Amino acid sequence: MYYQNRDQAAQQLLPPLLKYRYENTVVVALSENSVAVAAPIAEALHCIMTLFLAIDIEVPGESIAYGSVMEGGVFSMNSELSQSEIGEYYAEFRGYIEEQKREQSSRVNRLLGDGGLLSPDLLRDHTVILVADGLKSGSILDAVAAYLKSIRVERLIIATPIASVPAVDRMHILGDELHVLSVADNFMDIDHYYNENDHLSHDEVVKKINQVVLNWR
Repeated sequence: MYYQNRDQAAQQLLPPLLKYRYENTVVVALSENSVAVAAPIAEALHCIMTLFLAIDIEVPGESIAYGSVMEGGVFSMNSELSQSEIGEYYAEFRGYIEEQKREQSSRVNRLLGDGGLLSPDLLRDHTVILVADGLKSGSILDAVAAYLKSIRVERLIIATPIASVPAVDRMHILGDELHVLSVADNFMDIDHYYNENDHLSHDEVVKKINQVVLNWR
């Protein structure tokens, strides 16, 4: 399935989520590009929105995420990899992987700023709706699971317009409720599924998050 833009994808995801309007709900965008999908949903549900920012470290020469780095330098391994694959990749690319962990940790913390955009207190005892503009793998979901491990949430919902088969498998394990408009066997780059790809800058992303409550409708 293809979409004109991320706002159109949001409108198609929205109907089954409307039952959470006015409840203790938080919408969490799973990337900066996902904010364009998450914001219209948060506005319609009259809830706050925040950003979970994690950056994948890919295996050199292959379109495979070794793992993800999130706020505070926390590293989460891609659960789609077997223990033997993890060991083989690390043995071959150890220097690169460790360098990427340091670089991407600095990048995440720099983008989020000292205070960050997400806090455990914001999510605790709430219904949490994770929204992505597309899920190529389950790596970002593994990172979220690691972050939520010590946080009690009421319900975890995952919503995305497009996802790969491995990502959907991971969603079934982690989520209480799933909303996926289309599943791609041969998943391309996320932008491939949108005719319009005018990405927001980081400052625009933060501004959009902060303005959500002003646009409740």
